[in-house]
Amino acid sequence: MFEQLPTVPTSEELLNKSFRRASRAVDDLSMVQNAGNILSDNLSNLIRKFPSFENMPPFYREMADIIAGVDRIRISLSRLGWASRQIRLITKEHVAKIKRSSPNDATLIRKSAFGRISSVMRSIEKDLLFLNETRNLLRKMPTINPSLPTILIAGYPNVGKSSFIVRITGARPEIASYPFTTRGIFVGHFMRGEQRYQVVDTPGLLDRPMEERNNIERQTIAALSHLQGVLLFILDPSEHCGYFLDSQLSLAQDIQNWISLPMLIVANKADILKYTGDRDVLEMSTETGQGVEDVLERLVGLLDKSK
Repeated sequence: MFEQLPTVPTSEELLNKSFRRASRAVDDLSMVQNAGNILSDNLSNLIRKFPSFENMPPFYREMADIIAGVDRIRISLSRLGWASRQIRLITKEHVAKIKRSSPNDATLIRKSAFGRISSVMRSIEKDLLFLNETRNLLRKMPTINPSLPTILIAGYPNVGKSSFIVRITGARPEIASYPFTTRGIFVGHFMRGEQRYQVVDTPGLLDRPMEERNNIERQTIAALSHLQGVLLFILDPSEHCGYFLDSQLSLAQDIQNWISLPMLIVANKADILKYTGDRDVLEMSTETGQGVEDVLERLVGLLDKSK
C-alpha cells in the first residue's frame, strides 16, 4: 500500500533543482518557464503519489490516522496543491511581462519571479518535512495484510501465543516494528489448499485490560476490527503464566466487547492441567501438539463462514 511512496524533498532541494535546470535556458523567458514548470510539476507528482484515503481499505486508513493523522496529511497535501497553482500563476504573470519588456528589464523580471516562487516554496517547508516523515513511517507498515483471512491471537503474556504461531506455521513469526508498539507485531502464515492465512500476535495490545490502554492503543485495537479475521483467546488454566483464571476470562470478555470479530476461547497447556471451568472451551497443548490441529480447523471454519 505505501511501499512506493517517494522521498519528499525539502523546499531548498526543489528550488535548487529547478533553478539549476532553468539556468541552462537561452533567455530569461525560458528560464522562468522552465523553473516554474519543474516546481509545479514536482509538487503535483508528489500529491498524486500519495494514495487516496477515501478509497483505501479501512484498516490502512485507520493505521495511517494513528501514525500521522489523515486530516493533517490531507491539509499538507492541499497546501502543496496551492503552492503548485501559485507557482503556475506567478510563472504565467512574469512570462507575459518579459514578452512586453526590454532585454535589460527581462532579467529584473526573471529575478522577481524567482524571488516570489522561492517565497511560496519556503512557505510549505513544514508541510514537505511532515510528509517525508509520514512517508518514512507509512512505508514500514504493510506487514499485516488486511485482504488475507487473519487469526488474531489474544491472551495474557506467557500463555503460549508465540508457540501456537510456531506450531501452525512451522516457522518463527516475522517481527515487524510498528510506531504504535515498542515490542513489535508477530506475523506468521500458513496454507490450506490454495488459500493463504495469516496469524498475528500483538504484544502490548490484546494482553491486558482495556482500561490500562492509552488512546492510540485503543484506536489501534479498533483498526484491527477491520481485518477479515477471527480472534483466538488463549487461556492458561495452570496459571503458570502468572494470572488467575478468573482474570484471564475477564480479559477475554473485555476484549470481546472492543473487537467485533468472532472469538474462540481455547485452554492451552492441557498436558499440565485439564480445563475444568464452566465454559465450553477447546483444549490444546502447544508444547506437545495435542489438540492444536483441532483448534486450527475450528478457526479456519470460522474464517470461511465469516467470508
